Amino acid sequence: MSTKIDYYEILGVPKTASDSDIKQAYKKMAKAHHPDMVAREDKEQAERKFKEINEAYQILSDPQKRKMYDQFGHAGMGGQPGNGQAGGSWGPFTYSYSAGGNPFDMGGGFDPFDVFEEIFGFRGYGGNRRPKQGKNLYYELHIEFSDAVLGIERDIRIESGNVKIKIPAGIRDGTEIKFSGKGMAGQSADIPKGDLYISVRVKSPREFSIVGSDIVISLELDFITAALGGNVEIPVVDTNSRTGIGKTQLKIPAGTQPNTKFLIKGKGLPKVNSSARGSALVQVAIKIPQRLNRKQRSLLEEYQKA
Repeated sequence: MSTKIDYYEILGVPKTASDSDIKQAYKKMAKAHHPDMVAREDKEQAERKFKEINEAYQILSDPQKRKMYDQFGHAGMGGQPGNGQAGGSWGPFTYSYSAGGNPFDMGGGFDPFDVFEEIFGFRGYGGNRRPKQGKNLYYELHIEFSDAVLGIERDIRIESGNVKIKIPAGIRDGTEIKFSGKGMAGQSADIPKGDLYISVRVKSPREFSIVGSDIVISLELDFITAALGGNVEIPVVDTNSRTGIGKTQLKIPAGTQPNTKFLIKGKGLPKVNSSARGSALVQVAIKIPQRLNRKQRSLLEEYQKA
């Protein structure tokens, strides 16, 4: 699809539209432009419009995807060729995900009739559209930060039964993992099962912020250490720790200034399907004491005179 289209414009709703407004607008538009509801000579045009409508709804009906679209437009949607999509297999499952943590997959696998079926319960009006597979299932899984660092295997109970899933080490918050063939069974034996989509939510650590595979640490130094230099302990990602968080020493050079940044390679998050690690970025702030005792003030005044 063109990257210049406006999803809100497609559904005919303002950017302030509620979830209910968006759903109602989708229902009206999807019914009107379903390819089974138009004359044969208009079918090609209707199919293009139908895809636009369903793609718009797929984004705007999901709070996280909508937020990303509102902030970054189509640049935040991913799914373009060469966007870092990766995947793998484990046991009976195959999974795909974005190596950059992008939860969206709007590539060639997007089927607008899947979206339509989720809302209306059927794919076509004329009875000539048999489901290409069973119903897809969508679940959200909340995990600890340590699980994201180390990776986990978990048995979950879903609509189609009990399944065992593997979350790879280095998974990012918001990443959607696809488990092929683990959705609902088809209507007949010759129709394959649907797929299972797990949206992973990772609990944020208090010690630092996460940006992709990197971590950002805010370090507050006292002005003596900033002036004289020294060694300080900072939190980093540790794949050998039960919590996923460890400590490392950072050497502070004498004369370090406010807003100085230090980069420590290999102390960030693991990169999915790779032995590489992200980096730790340390941002320095200088803490100035608000109160001084008489001796401290005297020493500073002597330094000022010198």
